[in-house]
Amino acid sequence: MNAPNTSGWKPGTPDAPTGESGIVTVTGNRGLMLEEPLIFEIGGADTCGVDLPEPSGGADRLGGLARSEPFGLPGLSEPETVRHYTRLSRQNYAIDCGIFPLGSCTMKHNPRLNEKVARMPGFGDLHPLQPESTVQGALAVIDELAHWLLALTGMHSVAMSPKAGAHGELCGILCIRAALEARGDARSVILVPESAHGTNPATAAFAGYQVENIPATPEGRVDLAALKARLGSDVAAVMITNPNTCGLFEREMKAISDAVHAAGALVYCDGANFNAIVGRVRPGDLGIDAMHINLHKTFSTPHGGGGPGSGPVVLSEALAPFAPLPFVRKVAGGFELIEEEDGVAAAPHSFGRMAAFNGQMGMFTRALAYILSHGADGLRQVSGDAVLGANYILRSLQDVLDAPFGKTGPCMHEALFSDRGFAEGVATLDLAKALIDEGFHPMTMYFPLVVHGAMLVEPTECESKASLDQFIMALRSIAERARAGDESLHQAPQLAPRRRLDETRAARQPVLAYEVGG
Repeated sequence: MNAPNTSGWKPGTPDAPTGESGIVTVTGNRGLMLEEPLIFEIGGADTCGVDLPEPSGGADRLGGLARSEPFGLPGLSEPETVRHYTRLSRQNYAIDCGIFPLGSCTMKHNPRLNEKVARMPGFGDLHPLQPESTVQGALAVIDELAHWLLALTGMHSVAMSPKAGAHGELCGILCIRAALEARGDARSVILVPESAHGTNPATAAFAGYQVENIPATPEGRVDLAALKARLGSDVAAVMITNPNTCGLFEREMKAISDAVHAAGALVYCDGANFNAIVGRVRPGDLGIDAMHINLHKTFSTPHGGGGPGSGPVVLSEALAPFAPLPFVRKVAGGFELIEEEDGVAAAPHSFGRMAAFNGQMGMFTRALAYILSHGADGLRQVSGDAVLGANYILRSLQDVLDAPFGKTGPCMHEALFSDRGFAEGVATLDLAKALIDEGFHPMTMYFPLVVHGAMLVEPTECESKASLDQFIMALRSIAERARAGDESLHQAPQLAPRRRLDETRAARQPVLAYEVGG
């Protein structure tokens, strides 16, 4: 459904948005960018786009729950429906339109080969309750993808069922809790760096742990001395993102792991930024005990809008016995799926089940297609190109945008800037909104929280130098306007289908239902 028109103007009125041309159109359309009302404004509840016969006969089996009033959905013909959603799609920005520079999200091109493979008969039409004998190919895909993930991470085993990154985090922390309980060690605290992804402390708290922050050094990395000083018999684990959210590799990761293990605790690594090191660094070699891998980031499967996602969790030898059910096991003549009824014998220490079925088959298929099409050398190039692109952006803009950690060396896959140097009254939000007028989706804003007015830019490996140059040119121009105090930035975007919303009010007082005449 289209967003409500909250800007106060109506098509054809003098205050309609005109852009720089100053031309007002009767329809509200601007050339081929068509103004589109809400779907409820197009179709009425008293009409229907198709002719359906009145239902006849049959007893009511709804137990008295049948509707007594019309549902109120708008009735549209097929052309009206198709045009409505097509026009809305033209107002949307997507990775197929251009660079999607969201830092910490790795929004990269989704190869159409992956989509074709995922839709092949035998993959696209699977049902999770099919007999094992009819899904041997699917189980083989899961098994082969699992082997690739283990080879790339240097870990002992992998749980494939978690549905996304945060779900994978929970899986890893539950494995850690099960391992501690198995040795009779009641620990209650998880340490999290102050620059961590928000899901890290949320996951730890959800699993029943107290969360304490670990400070960063002035150069944006974990303060090893502070971490060592806090380690004790009450610490269950440390959750660290590496590369971290400041776009930096934790150079002392092995020393961190050694200190944590010496204190009897375990190490969880947030693998959301694995795209920066895939094919170059094996987390298992750094002493990691558990790490989730976002297939929808590192291995280029579509994500957004709440899903679908996939977050397999690789585990060290110490945690492997506690992995969740179900899992795929190779047997003579094929593969089998180990479920609860088999779990006592096959996995007596498993903490249980996390999902109804064994993960996201479409994500597995796409990820394996991506991996096989790149090969080991191609995956290594992926991380190299991602890091190269981010450093190109960092060095191209550091004279007009403050780079708080840019002077301490190269970044990894994302470049971090701040609003330092902007004229008084000009905010990061103004710069981001002005990027929309230039035809770009804004970068991640105000994250990580350790940097004031943060702007986190991740170009991924998919962008050409020409694409990066165009983005740099636009961002550079806006940054110069921000430093000069250009007040027109407060009105941006001026060329988008909708003007700037009151985002605070929209979050606190959302309008969740359309009212006729409203």
